[in-house]
Amino acid sequence: MKWVKFRIKTITEAEDIIISSLYDIGLEGAQIEDHIPLTAWEKEQMFVDILPEGPADDGIAYLSFFVEEKEDGTLEVNGESTDKETILAQVKEELENVRLFMEIGEGTITVDETEDIDWINNWKQYFHQFYIDDILVIPSWEDVKPEDNEKMVLHIDPGTAFGTGMHETTQLCIRQLKKHVTEDTVLLDVGTGSGILAILSLMFGAKSAVGTDLDPCAVEAVRQNCESNGIDADKFKMMIGNIITEKEVQDEVGYECYDIVVANILADVLVPLTPVIVNQLKVGGIYITSGIIDDKEPVVAEAIKAAGLEILETTYQGEWVSITARRIK
Repeated sequence: MKWVKFRIKTITEAEDIIISSLYDIGLEGAQIEDHIPLTAWEKEQMFVDILPEGPADDGIAYLSFFVEEKEDGTLEVNGESTDKETILAQVKEELENVRLFMEIGEGTITVDETEDIDWINNWKQYFHQFYIDDILVIPSWEDVKPEDNEKMVLHIDPGTAFGTGMHETTQLCIRQLKKHVTEDTVLLDVGTGSGILAILSLMFGAKSAVGTDLDPCAVEAVRQNCESNGIDADKFKMMIGNIITEKEVQDEVGYECYDIVVANILADVLVPLTPVIVNQLKVGGIYITSGIIDDKEPVVAEAIKAAGLEILETTYQGEWVSITARRIK
């Protein structure tokens, strides 16, 4: 399948109105590129592998629209045949109409042809097997090499929604879990996403795990990844909801019943989470946190100590920090 890409250079304030305007002529599914920082709500939802802060917002935005090109060279919009010149003229007209009542920046348009985009599987070319210390992380479309047959193998297909374990924050958590998980461990994974941390804990020998997440898609992601790694479904229970603000979620998760709570989330979420989640830990239970950019370490450390926890260890990888603590009373 071939596609023609129409890419517009504009400004962030005009993104929504331009997308809406071009929707009226049949261009849908805009790809947006800008440097707008995440809102607090968006950060709260972000339970994938966490990325550092991006470049400062410069106000510039690029909007890309893709139109299918048929074998005869014509394009298809709303089920009807057209051509590049016609669409380009329509886009220019719509942009000028928008420009009459608001600033849109340059409003320049580039047109490129792309070959055989597979929207579902194209990302696979960027994800290959890798190691986290002595653990091999491998997708389903690759084979374990003979020299890796004796390694612990985590089979993971991240898809387009959740992380892969490649990020430093996840690896920091994994190393702490290896230190503290025992055959008696009952674990709570807050913001479980694809379930990597809980699944590895079960592979390390934990008795059972509970995962919470805001995204309902995490349920299916966890199910698939448990199945891929031979994890008994009865050992990993998923719950959807906000454990920070929803009492019913806290009640369902349970109180003082976890030997380990792990939370690989942003620092701005760890601060309000910590005084809540301490109630889920047993006395003597271990609290493993990550997702903390280095300049946020003091804020999270203070929240942990204020919740009555004793900090046992702080570890670092790149610009990221993991703090491990214990509930002492």
